[in-house]
Amino acid sequence: MTTRDIIGLAIVSVVAVVLIIIAILLLLGKGSSLIAGYNTSDDKEKYDTSKLCRFIGKILLPISVFLPLVAIGGIYDIRWLHFIYIVMVLVIVVFAVIYANTGNRFRRQ
Repeated sequence: MTTRDIIGLAIVSVVAVVLIIIAILLLLGKGSSLIAGYNTSDDKEKYDTSKLCRFIGKILLPISVFLPLVAIGGIYDIRWLHFIYIVMVLVIVVFAVIYANTGNRFRRQ
């Protein structure tokens, strides 16, 4: 491992830790201002804020936990780790978009 590899892994790890902290904050039902689009919405009273925050936290947590694998894959030239991470993120994002936009799951009753 070179110095550049260590610096890259450290930067990616710091970003991952920050994202994990944000995910935990969202899992606790707090931090709705961090959700893109919800912060500027005029219809906030129509949505269950804590339910929406917990959902976004569940989506963000695996994405951030596995982020250092990309750096490790780059350091040790393991290309399939990049592919696995990209596929995982795409599957999670597609699931999240479909789940969030069907069934009025986050609307207040």
